[in-house]
Amino acid sequence: MKLRSNSKKVQIMYYMKTIEDKVQVPPAMFGSNLEDAVINILRRKFERRIYRDIGIVLAINDAEITDEGVVLPGDSEVYYNVRFEALTFVPQVNEVFEAEVKEIVEFGAGASIGPLQGLLHVSQIGSEKFFYDKKAKTLGSKAEKKSVKKGDSVLAKVSTVSMKSTFTDTKIGLTMRPDGLGKPEWLEEKKKAAKKEKDAKETKESKKKEE
Repeated sequence: MKLRSNSKKVQIMYYMKTIEDKVQVPPAMFGSNLEDAVINILRRKFERRIYRDIGIVLAINDAEITDEGVVLPGDSEVYYNVRFEALTFVPQVNEVFEAEVKEIVEFGAGASIGPLQGLLHVSQIGSEKFFYDKKAKTLGSKAEKKSVKKGDSVLAKVSTVSMKSTFTDTKIGLTMRPDGLGKPEWLEEKKKAAKKEKDAKETKESKKKEE
């Protein structure tokens, strides 16, 4: 498999990439439309699989057969060189996105990022300490009384990426500690508090000038 260098970004974390590969077409498909047969073979081979150099292949489109095919002695299959477009998902460190919390466990929360699930460790939810509430199945803080539960929408940043050959072995680390991240209501409350503090400061300065 050869990845060409003319891949382009489609949208954040999703990429359309051009890939070259060799496809073996079996005799059972000789009566089918060749391009359709090639696309079906490519989809079975690539889709929902993970590759370190291209990420997760989500969909295969626009396959182009680039030669007339080769038949090897003693082999009934025909080998074609093909070029095709693949929609891929590649999480990058420091990318920020909206994620949905899928599960809550004692050591953190699992949050979806595209077709993958990242881990938001309990130490990465915020600057204060969060605790696991087994009964409520939430992660909450005592000082500011914040909480995270299943189904919550959060803004999180990718902190670590370890792409492996399977979904189970692929590990994505998330964080919400930096400013501007967290649940939307947390950010709104912080924005209101900052405005209130600014208004109070301006009022105080205005009174001093009047005096």
